Amino acid sequence: MNTEATKAQGSFAPLRQPVFAVLWAATVLGNVGSFMRDVASSWMVTELSASPAAVALIQTAATLPIFLLAIPAGVLSDILDRRRFLIFIQVMLACVSATLLLLSRSNALTVEYLVALTFVGGIGAALMGPTWQSIVPELVPRADLKNAVALNSLGINIARAIGPAVGGLLLASFGAATAYGADVLSYVFVIAALLWWKRPAAVDTGLSEQFFGAFRAGLRYARASRELHVVLLRAAVFFLFASAVWALLPLVARKMLGGTAGFYGVMLGAVGAGAILGAVLLPRLREKLDADGLVLAASLISAVVMVALALAPPQWVAVLLMLLLGVGWIIALTTLNGVAQAVLPNWVHGRGLAIYLTVFNGAMAGGSLGWGLVAQQVGVPVTLVVGAAGLALVALVFHRVKLPTGEADLQASNHWPEPLLTAPVAHDRGPVMVQVEYRIRKQDQPAFVQAMERVSLERRRDGAYAWGLTEHTSEPERLMEWFLVESWAEHLRQHHRVSHADADLQNEAIRFHIGPGQPVVHHFLALDMKHARAAAPG
Repeated sequence: MNTEATKAQGSFAPLRQPVFAVLWAATVLGNVGSFMRDVASSWMVTELSASPAAVALIQTAATLPIFLLAIPAGVLSDILDRRRFLIFIQVMLACVSATLLLLSRSNALTVEYLVALTFVGGIGAALMGPTWQSIVPELVPRADLKNAVALNSLGINIARAIGPAVGGLLLASFGAATAYGADVLSYVFVIAALLWWKRPAAVDTGLSEQFFGAFRAGLRYARASRELHVVLLRAAVFFLFASAVWALLPLVARKMLGGTAGFYGVMLGAVGAGAILGAVLLPRLREKLDADGLVLAASLISAVVMVALALAPPQWVAVLLMLLLGVGWIIALTTLNGVAQAVLPNWVHGRGLAIYLTVFNGAMAGGSLGWGLVAQQVGVPVTLVVGAAGLALVALVFHRVKLPTGEADLQASNHWPEPLLTAPVAHDRGPVMVQVEYRIRKQDQPAFVQAMERVSLERRRDGAYAWGLTEHTSEPERLMEWFLVESWAEHLRQHHRVSHADADLQNEAIRFHIGPGQPVVHHFLALDMKHARAAAPG
């Protein structure tokens, strides 16, 4: 077997897992239905209102819930039964499309109804995104995980290529109600596949997180992860300006290019086809460009497409431009999402991706609304040119803010010994103070402090809410690191969160230690004063 054949077989290896194959196929079908619904809604709003702001508001309503709810959704995906949660979400989305079907058939559909129901659909998408990504490791062996993630991306773009085109044709031939009805039918298949999947019951380790604790842990990690900050910044500036073309595309198709609903569907289908082409080209592009180069190239491609659309080209040229836009879009989306996943350890993967989705959809929602208001004042062509110029400018400026390589080993090291206890400690007891005592020569202390600044970020990422470094008043070589964790259970989780990369950071600091053996570690629990007084003699 040649090398190319081996790669191809490996790329589709996850489909040999029956549960993954069934759920993947159902998801593709469900996404086809969702794209049909979105095409129908985007086109219907142009019939109900000529206002660019109203048209852009549909895009805002679709993405704003993801901005608002992605992080809570990431937490819920970790603490609920994911299969049942996904079934609930699919039923909710089916009800949204069924309501749209009834309203359109009775000619009662208004802009207000469209925006409200699109917002509810956005809530479903917000809840589903992190949860669906979280089940993939349950469906395939670890060796096939990357290929499974790639197949999910391919499935989305297959749906993006088929759904808008079919939705546009149904809309033009039979009306919006038929497109909405097809979406309702697609949810039946997804729900059936989820009911067929017999998910094993989760093992109770006694350290499962509660909602608010998990929520705080995810935010603490995000605040302390500088690598994640860079990814979020780069994503925000790209999607803020790139959102202009998505917000105004229905008006470009209808007003500037004189297209029908079918043509609008073809344009969106061309974006999906371009995304598939971009996904095929991406491995070769990665051989020549790093992540920063790929994002810059994607930004410039998108900017060129926006300027070309502003010139109101012939329809066949616009379709070719949509193919090019799809290539640029998938390059940026895959690169930024891939870097975000690469810098996140497994324990916070869902919550970290939820934060990334929050920034992504927040930038898309805010940008869409903003560009719609600008277009209402200066017109669609001028807005597209301004958006393109801004996108190219920020791409060149932020190209100097380098994305992380994502090559650190984030697998759990499990190198921390279990704390010594004289009696069992209740998991909810806290806060916990951990002290680590070092002996450091005076001349080594500046370098040690620099190393400990990096360690402090690691402690905060893994669960500490406060951290400090102190020196002894009478022994200048005796330094004490301390950090606070909110409960004993959270500290035990912290033991299992420390990665090999974190261990390397700690070893950098420990190499300055001159005391006998390893630094001494102490654990202190907050004293229950009421209980202590009651137990006092006399």
